[in-house]
Amino acid sequence: MVVAHHERATLRVGGVFLKVDADRARADVEVAAMGLAPVPTPEVLWRRPPVLALGALRGAALARMGEPSSAPASAWAAVGAMARALHDAPPPWPGRSAEEVAAEVDGVCAWLVDNGVLSTDVVARAVRAAAPALRPWTPVFTHGDLQVAHVFLDGDEVTGVLDWSEAGGGDAAYDLASLTLGHPERLGDLVAGYGDVDLDVVRAWWAARSLKAIRWLVEHGIEPAPELAVLSRLG
Repeated sequence: MVVAHHERATLRVGGVFLKVDADRARADVEVAAMGLAPVPTPEVLWRRPPVLALGALRGAALARMGEPSSAPASAWAAVGAMARALHDAPPPWPGRSAEEVAAEVDGVCAWLVDNGVLSTDVVARAVRAAAPALRPWTPVFTHGDLQVAHVFLDGDEVTGVLDWSEAGGGDAAYDLASLTLGHPERLGDLVAGYGDVDLDVVRAWWAARSLKAIRWLVEHGIEPAPELAVLSRLG
């Protein structure tokens, strides 16, 4: 099992990744994005909805969310260089605006407080921390869910990136925040390969992404430990 939750799952069976997703539109986005992305992606072997079969990737995932990363700094730098190559490409289609994302965060915050998931004080601190991210950005080609488990490496070579169903025009710093959300100590290694980026905005996305993710994880019966750890560091 690579990734699994109530909406979709990715399994590895021998030399094949099987992506099971009942949302056909989401699968359409994934296939189209992999065809356009200027970085390594799995080969599409066949598609029989709701299953998409992809060729397995060499190596192993960069890390696992909530677990220490044993990958060397050079591997993180290689992932940073891959992310830069992706973000240097024009967006394949429009994504959501900063205003739309900010409205989503506002709605999530109200839900978290109303349902007793987080206290008003914790949410208020998180909103303040997230504010630098919720500004207009120049859209680039973003993966949209660039978690460490979705990036495979063989040594320092990125052999492929999985799960493109959230791809589209977006903020480059969001992808970098997704990669380092559970591994903030590796941000410097990632940026060594990526190049110039506003680190304050990446850190702000840690807070914004955590707020959004906590509601989704709670609703799907998943413990949001890494996201709660991010908010706890806000003081």
